[in-house]
Amino acid sequence: MIKRLFDLSVSGVMFLVFAPTLLLPIAIVVKLTSRGPVFFKQERVGRDFRHFMIYKFRTMVPDAPKLGGVITIGDDPRITKVGRLLRKTKLDELPQLINVLVGDMSLVGPRPEAPKYVEMFEDDYREILKVRPGVTDLASLKYRDESTILGQAEDPEEEYVKRILPEKLRLAKQYARQSSLSVDLAIILKTVMLLLGDRLPKRKKADNDNT
Repeated sequence: MIKRLFDLSVSGVMFLVFAPTLLLPIAIVVKLTSRGPVFFKQERVGRDFRHFMIYKFRTMVPDAPKLGGVITIGDDPRITKVGRLLRKTKLDELPQLINVLVGDMSLVGPRPEAPKYVEMFEDDYREILKVRPGVTDLASLKYRDESTILGQAEDPEEEYVKRILPEKLRLAKQYARQSSLSVDLAIILKTVMLLLGDRLPKRKKADNDNT
């Protein structure tokens, strides 16, 4: 109950703040710069194996999953110019605040997977899906450059199923067993620090180049 109240209060405030400052401007840019809808919707498996539609800003061409599957790999040609920026800054994930508000997701929790992968590891997910999936988690922090890793693999699908996903499952189980408000706050703080840290080295390098 405390976790749900925390999710509602924080996501509610974030939505009110970001709606006019980020959500609306990004929606307009996405619509004006490429053909297709503003939002990307895709089926995911949530708590107690209940299916729901996850929301993101569309960063790829229309019908991208039909053109190249679920996994996004490296410099995927399906990604739009604006989409690359949104993915790099993680701003494409902002519409998931809607998923949090309606109860499909939590701010922190195991990242929701596509049904095909849940079916492959159904026994593992019986433990993991006792909690709501989240916008960020331990696996999101470890694999924030996942598309780059997959882009370097000879067989991206095999790399994901045999190496990356099993580690994600391990971290998801760890979270499900230790879930608490303090753990959530720590993961949120690490997420913010990583997002900021990914930009600081570039600024530092630029400053050095100018000296």
